[in-house]
Amino acid sequence: MSSILMASFIGASQALRLSTPAFRSAIRSTRNVNLNLNVNLNPNVNPFRPTATTVLRMSTSTSDIEAQIKAKGDEIRTLKESGAEKSAVAPYVKELLALKAQLEPAAAPPPPKAAAKEDDDTESPEESTAANTSFAVKELLALKAQLEPSAAPPPPKAAAKEDDNAESPDSDFICPRKENYSKWYNDLIRVADLAQTSPVRGCMVIKPWGMSLWDSIRTDLDARVISHGASNAYFPLLIPKSFLSKEAEHVEGFAKECAVVTHHRLKADPEGGGLIADPDAVLEDPLIIRPTSETMIWHMFKDWISSHRDLPLKINQWANVMRWELRTRPFLRTSEFLWQEGHTAHATSEGAVEDARAMLEQYAGLCEDMLSMPVVKGYKSPSERFAGAEETFTIEALMQNGWALQSGTSHFLGQSFGKAFDVKFQDRDGKMETVWGTSWGVSTRLIGALIMTHSDDAGLVLPPRVAPVQVVVVPIPAKKNDEEGKQKLDSALDDLVAGLKGVGLRVKVDDRDYMRNGAKYFEWERKGVPLRIELGPRDVKSGSCVFKYRAGIDSEKKQFVDLADVASTAERGLEDMQKNLFVAASERLQKGIRTGVAYKEMKELLENDTAGVYPGVGMFLVPWKCDEANEDKIKEECKATIRCYPLKENGAEIWKGQKCFYSGDDATHMALFGRAF
Repeated sequence: MSSILMASFIGASQALRLSTPAFRSAIRSTRNVNLNLNVNLNPNVNPFRPTATTVLRMSTSTSDIEAQIKAKGDEIRTLKESGAEKSAVAPYVKELLALKAQLEPAAAPPPPKAAAKEDDDTESPEESTAANTSFAVKELLALKAQLEPSAAPPPPKAAAKEDDNAESPDSDFICPRKENYSKWYNDLIRVADLAQTSPVRGCMVIKPWGMSLWDSIRTDLDARVISHGASNAYFPLLIPKSFLSKEAEHVEGFAKECAVVTHHRLKADPEGGGLIADPDAVLEDPLIIRPTSETMIWHMFKDWISSHRDLPLKINQWANVMRWELRTRPFLRTSEFLWQEGHTAHATSEGAVEDARAMLEQYAGLCEDMLSMPVVKGYKSPSERFAGAEETFTIEALMQNGWALQSGTSHFLGQSFGKAFDVKFQDRDGKMETVWGTSWGVSTRLIGALIMTHSDDAGLVLPPRVAPVQVVVVPIPAKKNDEEGKQKLDSALDDLVAGLKGVGLRVKVDDRDYMRNGAKYFEWERKGVPLRIELGPRDVKSGSCVFKYRAGIDSEKKQFVDLADVASTAERGLEDMQKNLFVAASERLQKGIRTGVAYKEMKELLENDTAGVYPGVGMFLVPWKCDEANEDKIKEECKATIRCYPLKENGAEIWKGQKCFYSGDDATHMALFGRAF
């Protein structure tokens, strides 16, 4: 059988070569299959006779195939007897015919005839040759696959279901935003290698490129937190359930999201079912996996605060938290996420409010200065406040699909936690007073906001200040025997990189020799690196290199830059890119907020405004009378929420003299409504 296969393979190869033009055309058309006609024949032996090595590589024997044919026939008979549909049986029949064709080539089905033209039943010589050649190539590939299974082309992918947004982890496809914005977002996270799902439902694995983005954000924000007067600390992941019960509103707000630890050890199942919770190890006070740390930190504040001299006390923690989510999106809403949470204690209400508002400004600065992401600063309606807060301040960003994303919050807690945990201090007059508190935080949700603010259908777009790699340099190697050219290129490359690092830029040299330059360009574009520099022997001779920006005014074309000016040009170009991204996002935010809209119009516009629609309808700034019942009705009728009462418009009291767009009563606020992630 082995010799028959080899002879058939060689015969098919020779027959195909008889028609040289057709053969070349067919091979060109199947170049991606990586045909590799080298069958590793010993050059010292007759090339038309298989060697022992080649024969040993043939793993399919006659008896094996006959056994497979019998088994496949039994499967088909069982399916037919069970009343299976023809469509269900057809794939098994195809497999059976393929197996028979290996034993008896004559049993293989003839190639399908080309579709006849409407007014011409005859086949031209060219069409006949092409059809025969195509079939011959297929025969050759089939024989090659039997010799070397790894050479067989991969089977065609099954058609994706309409409602299935998942792509293969190895796919480099990005769904266009206009086709499905939600799928575009998921595809981009995959191809940019930011994160992927984990074995734990609702939790994600943040991959190195995604984690490096969080590291950049953390570095910038940590400096802001320290300048705000806070100190970093760390508190336990597990919180006694009794702690959470001390603040009524707080526990009500988080109860449904809490993951609870009830036992302190496992044991082997006596019935052989693996591991079970030991019934003798039940915790007297169950532990909550940290959803937020107010209760634990205020428990500690009681020990740390006794006098007005201890205030204000400002503590920050970088940590992970767990809030059980049923419907998740990477970075935007996951059961576990990373964040920072600040907690402060003050002697006066005014001091606490000032602290909360000051930290909101720090968050807005982070988004605008580092992420080039403009935000609307405001405060939440009573129904949208943080559980246990008297006031919640927020920054809201507008994504490209017109939906809002809450990007950071700062809460004035009043004395609720001070009273719940009996945190008192002696004031300057010797009287015992309850402290006032705040809490504030941002999370890895900012990465989702960053993605959806700037990225495009080609991949991630990163503002230079947040990019882990700001400049990627791709050297184009000299020819193998050109030692002088190689030395000059290496020297120029060293000088170029040193110059870039000298002005404080984060640089990576991509000198992977197993990857083509085009593939490197493609990868770094997908990952959003702001600037790519190409440098080869010809560039060194001309004293220049090639610049290609990922986004911005000049991003569509390559620029030639003198080697002496690389560092200054890159520094200036990246700063321009940072500004241009912010300007573009600011214009989109301004255009994306509608004013003077009646409720009926808003409802009609939002009727079909799903997360997958691009560009979407945006947000609505309207006069509003604060009314929780009416707010709930609007949520029910058009799924829009009050994102915030903007500080700017409400500070100017623009709502005065206007009627609520929903109830017709005198307005009390200007409210920003919209759909949100």
